Amino acid sequence: MSMETPPGTLTLRAERVACIAPGVVSVLLRDPRGAALPPAEPGAHIDLHLPDGGVRSYSLCGDPADRHAYTIAVLAVPGGRGSGFVHGALRPGTVVTVSGPRNSFRFDPSPRYLFVAGGIGITPLLPMAREAARRGADWTLHHCVRSAAGAPLRDELAAIGGGRVVVHAADAGDRLAVDALLASPVPDTLVYCCGPQRLMDAVATAAVAAAWPAGSVRFEWFTPPAGDVADAGDAAADGAFEVVCARTGVSVTVPEGTSVLEALDAAGVRVDSSCEQGICGTCETAVLEGEPDHRDSVLSDAERAAGRTMMICVSRARSARLVLDV
Repeated sequence: MSMETPPGTLTLRAERVACIAPGVVSVLLRDPRGAALPPAEPGAHIDLHLPDGGVRSYSLCGDPADRHAYTIAVLAVPGGRGSGFVHGALRPGTVVTVSGPRNSFRFDPSPRYLFVAGGIGITPLLPMAREAARRGADWTLHHCVRSAAGAPLRDELAAIGGGRVVVHAADAGDRLAVDALLASPVPDTLVYCCGPQRLMDAVATAAVAAAWPAGSVRFEWFTPPAGDVADAGDAAADGAFEVVCARTGVSVTVPEGTSVLEALDAAGVRVDSSCEQGICGTCETAVLEGEPDHRDSVLSDAERAAGRTMMICVSRARSARLVLDV
C-alpha cells in the first residue's frame, strides 16, 4: 500500500495483531516513523479505511496517555467487511490508512461513574475506567459476557479495576439485573453504556423508568436504537429539499428516499462515512443555513437544538434548503 495518504488521514503500521478472546483480535497501530499521534480522549474512535474502499469505525481501547499508539479490538462478524479484513488479512507490518480520532461518546468530568458494557462494548469504556481511576473518581464497571474466561480485555480491566469491575458471565448464570442497578438515580453520577442492542435497550428503558436526569445516561450504539431513525421525522420532513455545498459550489436536490450523503456522492461531492445508520459520527457536517431534521443517535439534545451540525447519512431537512460546509 502506498505511503501517500489523502488529506485528513494517517498512514499507520500494525505493530501487533493478536487474538485476545474467542473471535476478538487486538490491533496496535503506530506511525511508521515513530511520530506522535493526534490526541484521543476516552470514548474516541478511529475510522479504518479498507482496501475495498469501505470505511469502518472502531473505538480506541488503549491508554489515551500513550501518544504513540492506537489500539483497537475487533470482533469477528459473519460477512463483516471491516472484521473480515482485520481477521483475515491484517498482519504485523501491514500499513493501513485511518482517519480521526473523533469522539461522539465524550467522557465528561464527574465525581462518580457507572459503566455498563456488553461483550466487545467494553472497548470505549476501558479508557474511561482507566481515566476515572487516574482522576481518583468513584466508579464501578459491570461487564456482561458469555464466559468470564473469554471476556475481551479482561487482563487490562483487572490491571486497573480491582474490586470495581464486576463480571456477569452468562455461562455461570450470573446475569446483570439492569432494573435493580438503575432503580434509583444516584446524585452526581454519569452512566456510560455500550454493548448489544438488547442490553442498551434495557439500560435505556430502566433509566427512563427510574427518572434518571437528562444527559446522565449515555450510549455508544452499534445499531440505531429502536424507532430512533425511522420515527424521527414527519411527512413534511420526508419530502425533497435542496442542499447547497458552500465550499464546492454544488447544489443538489435530495429527493424522498435518498439521503443527503447519497445525493452528494452522486454529484461528485465526497464526504467520509462509515456506518450510514447515524451512529458513528463519521459523516458529521457543519450546517451554515437551514434547519436539519436530526435522525441520528450521536448528537445530544442540546446539539440537535443548536442545529450547527448534522449526520448526513440519515438526517434530513425541516427547511426547504440547507447550506452545508462541504
